[in-house]
Amino acid sequence: VSMMTGVNVTVSPAMGNLSGDCNQPSEIEETNSVCITNCPIADDKDANHSAYESSNKSSDEESISPFGIGDRCNVLWRDNKSYLPCEIIECRPKDCNILDGSKSNLISQLLPDVLKNIRRASQLEYYVHYINHDRRLDEWVTSLERFDLSTLDRLTDRVARENSVATESNKTAQSTGGCVPNKRRTDVPGNSTGRDSRNQRRRSNNHQLSASATSSDGNKSSSGVTGGASSVDQQHNFSSSSNDRSLAALEHEHETMTRVKNITKIEMGKYEVEAWYFSPYPAEYTGIEKLFVCEYCLKYMRLPSTMRRHVSECQLHRPPGQEIYREKNLSVFELDGKEHRMYCQNLCLLAKLFLDHKTLYYDVDPFYFYIVTEVDSQGAHIVGYFSKEKHSADDYNLACILTFPQYQKCGYGKFIISLSYELSKREKKVGSPEKPLSDLGKISYRSYWTYMLMDVFSKQAKECKNWSIRDISSYTAIKVEDIISTLQSLDMIRYWKGQHVVYVRNPSVEEYIKNRKRIRLCDNQYLSWIPHSERKKGIAGNSSEDHTSLDASLK
Repeated sequence: VSMMTGVNVTVSPAMGNLSGDCNQPSEIEETNSVCITNCPIADDKDANHSAYESSNKSSDEESISPFGIGDRCNVLWRDNKSYLPCEIIECRPKDCNILDGSKSNLISQLLPDVLKNIRRASQLEYYVHYINHDRRLDEWVTSLERFDLSTLDRLTDRVARENSVATESNKTAQSTGGCVPNKRRTDVPGNSTGRDSRNQRRRSNNHQLSASATSSDGNKSSSGVTGGASSVDQQHNFSSSSNDRSLAALEHEHETMTRVKNITKIEMGKYEVEAWYFSPYPAEYTGIEKLFVCEYCLKYMRLPSTMRRHVSECQLHRPPGQEIYREKNLSVFELDGKEHRMYCQNLCLLAKLFLDHKTLYYDVDPFYFYIVTEVDSQGAHIVGYFSKEKHSADDYNLACILTFPQYQKCGYGKFIISLSYELSKREKKVGSPEKPLSDLGKISYRSYWTYMLMDVFSKQAKECKNWSIRDISSYTAIKVEDIISTLQSLDMIRYWKGQHVVYVRNPSVEEYIKNRKRIRLCDNQYLSWIPHSERKKGIAGNSSEDHTSLDASLK
């Protein structure tokens, strides 16, 4: 493991204030030398040698940073009561005057001549990941007082312990004549992640595109990479192994690039929302406190003045595409990614701020997008959406789903899920969401499947009929595998007389029906949609009369 421990630098006295964009000047005390330890900026031999020499310095020399990247420590949680273990992911100077025109503000990317301006640990803030918690809780810790330094666990110490354990295991195996299997590391390049080939293909394709998208000024750029096998005789084996390594390397690089949020929060309509994850917006739109997003066309801007001017000029007051569902103030629009490419790309970039494992950014042509909105006198405000492959070999009826944070806990998640299954019913198919699901996606789908199965069992008890699992699948459009996994979680699969059977206790079903909360589901009578396979060329899924009436009501 290559450790990035630090360097020894000499700073001349009377450095004075440095130029920058911040209003507060940096206060720098006069000194002749500073010992910098555990500052993650160098990984070469000279830096390690300097770090070794710096350990012999006297204790009265100031340590710039008590942490290095990869170190672990307990940190005070936001409730100011409990401490949670965290890992240091990155650090940066608090005062942007220190950067002196540097393009990056992350310590691991700063040049030595910029780094020498950092003189105190109090000038740094740390980006931490809470261990065993979702990455959306990651945050910048601006005060060293929140860290419990007595629990500090250095990366070097942790690696030394792991190596010691491995050495002891090997010695034990050799003495007993056995062998110890090597554990596969999943955090380094060269190991396959095990995701399905379509996800890997999508990740690879999107990685080849540059991290830029169509912004409010309509500019766009892209770049690609190419490669090939060198031996025809060993083409299959070589191609397979090299693809695995390449995809694993891309996966690792993706995790590295997206580990730190590049946007703190967004303003969309009347809501200000904190971002959860990294999103590959163009570089000039990142590293800012707030990104402004038009809630109608989803174009993004850096400045509030630009946003105000755009709002006064924007002619769009609802998503483009065809309206396929309307129930009171709830409306759903269907968009073809190929026809509305700019809107769908902006939607994917926006959604990535709240989805950790989303890999679709720019290649939107093979997908349909279904936008759920709340309609009022001002327009149709986006609530959430789901995307769906135009042609799915695995019978997926949903590729990506999101309810924006400001509209969560309002029942829209279940509505979106039920809408995807209603479309499957119209297509006379059974469907399933694309795997793997996120943590919130698993909760929402398991809740929906349980709701539907209990509803079926209740009807079955009243009608005194026995339904097979395939009958339930045909009735609900839920795939057999998803039904079985849900029944197993409810402990309704039993082994009886040499076969597995569904064991349903009517009192348990009645208890569930009595106590369940009513959820918002898609009502089939308000759905005006024809499967694409049944449409004639040029005929949309809903009438132009309905489409015109919505535009009139918005005006």
